Amino acid sequence: MKIVHVITRLILGGAQENTLLTVEGLHHRYGDDVTLITGPAEGPEGDLFRRAEEQGLKVELTPNLIRAVSPTTDWTAYRELRRAFRRLRPDVVHTHSSKAGIVGRAAAWKEGVPAVVHTIHGLPFGPFESAAKNRLYIALERWAARRCHAIVSVCDAMTDQALAAGVGSPEQYSTVYSGMDADAFLNPPRPRDEVRRELGLAPEHVAFATVARLFELKGHDDLIAVAPAVLRANPNVRFVWIGDGILRDRLIADLEAKGVRDAFVLTGLVEPGRIPELLSASDAVIHPSLREGLARVLPQSLLVGRPAISYDVDGAREVVTPDTGVLLPPRDLDGLTQAVIRLAADPALRERLGSEGRRRFADQFRHETMTAQLRSLYERLLAGRTQGG
Repeated sequence: MKIVHVITRLILGGAQENTLLTVEGLHHRYGDDVTLITGPAEGPEGDLFRRAEEQGLKVELTPNLIRAVSPTTDWTAYRELRRAFRRLRPDVVHTHSSKAGIVGRAAAWKEGVPAVVHTIHGLPFGPFESAAKNRLYIALERWAARRCHAIVSVCDAMTDQALAAGVGSPEQYSTVYSGMDADAFLNPPRPRDEVRRELGLAPEHVAFATVARLFELKGHDDLIAVAPAVLRANPNVRFVWIGDGILRDRLIADLEAKGVRDAFVLTGLVEPGRIPELLSASDAVIHPSLREGLARVLPQSLLVGRPAISYDVDGAREVVTPDTGVLLPPRDLDGLTQAVIRLAADPALRERLGSEGRRRFADQFRHETMTAQLRSLYERLLAGRTQGG
């Protein structure tokens, strides 16, 4: 097949890693002719361009495909994508993220691409956005849904929320869980004690890891808010923040103002390949994000054998259950405090929850499974077009 994937930014992030693993699998396992079109990697989050190059993948940069809404650059990006599709003549165009999904689907549909697919990694509208922004994005997503043949959700919750907002029709949707290198998490490459020493964690410390960009709606403020009460109950708790972002300086200032800076380890930007060893070095994972789709770190933590504490948003409940962790209402700071204190005090509970997570999800989140399901979808769409004349 000739396939083009389109994404807004190839930064270090869940949607981007998902997309790159899909492109790698289609190229290496199936021998497809795959091109990845992306906008510039703006910001301090790092990017995946080097990995794409090392894998021998074809990547094209479209400078006007930017995250911010801008009618002028968006129109230019639309025209650039149309030209790219005319040149590449793909059988399938598969878009990711809201901006690339709207502009990319419009361009692919206009050029008559045989199969147009979009993946919802996380919806751009929701209860924590302004009413005006929600109205705009719901209208745009409804419009774009009429310009594609299939919509893939990374969890069932995304499908339910999109349909409830009138985006697309039920027959367009299918769920394909976000894939990852499961073996790397089942068998982390470096010894736990060695990585803990590098992080400055003593044997008595109980480490709760959070993997997320230091950005709005990721929940770091909630962790700062609960830290004093947690540390009064258990001074050995440590919070390990993995990732970087534009809020770094402000968050550090808040930690210092609260007097809890010494209990927080900030790793800064790390390569995706280091996530398994960092999660293994921790004792549990906290994911307090308010909008996510299905955060990759949740199944990743369970594959490593670490229980997860998460807010009950989007697809979190599809992996975080009473048998694998603690699910809390969004912004339930009292509940978050008690969950951290309880897990910190009970190593046997942490072991039981983490072991059950490994048992349940070892195969469901393999990237090979994801790629096979997506390619099967492409085949069905193209076969339907052929049979339809």
